[in-house]
Amino acid sequence: MAARAAVARWYGTRLGWPVAGPAGPGEPVRLLTGIGFDVLELPADAGAAVLRRGVRTGPVALHGDRMRLLVAAGSADEVPGLLSWLEWGGVTLDLVAVGAGGRMPAPLPPGWTGPRGAAVWLRPPAPGREPESELPGLPGTGADGHPGRVRGPDLVRLLDTAATECHRARLLRTNTRTGPPTGTGYVYECAACEYAAD
Repeated sequence: MAARAAVARWYGTRLGWPVAGPAGPGEPVRLLTGIGFDVLELPADAGAAVLRRGVRTGPVALHGDRMRLLVAAGSADEVPGLLSWLEWGGVTLDLVAVGAGGRMPAPLPPGWTGPRGAAVWLRPPAPGREPESELPGLPGTGADGHPGRVRGPDLVRLLDTAATECHRARLLRTNTRTGPPTGTGYVYECAACEYAAD
């Protein structure tokens, strides 16, 4: 109980992030989404591929087999439209946007140790920085109505890469479960593409 209180206090005082208490005994502290940040949640294998591709991200957390990429608050509302615009709208992706009213398990603060399997930071947030300076988002508009500068990494590029890697990971998992087919080649079939491999 004291450790959970210390984690909640660290997030509240060091980062100024709102926290919700644990859902029950033994449950981790939860960070409230939609206020300082939103979350793109995806399978850990797809998330690792996104990071390997060198796409700029904000803070990144890992919890079990799920990776969470923090993005600017309000971004979750834009995800369905952006996926459609990027022509991912008809594809089943294991990509979840969590915005206002959501929660995510609070990773252990950097340098802290905790129970096995607890959420951890792969790329921790930087205390004292404005969240918008490191979180992927869309270009804003200035007071005069003209487009503003993107202050953080590009949400569209991050989302397109995340969708690509979620789709690729799903195809690889499907191929691994069914085993390689007999013959000289095979075709992956999905709603969005046909990919032939020799």
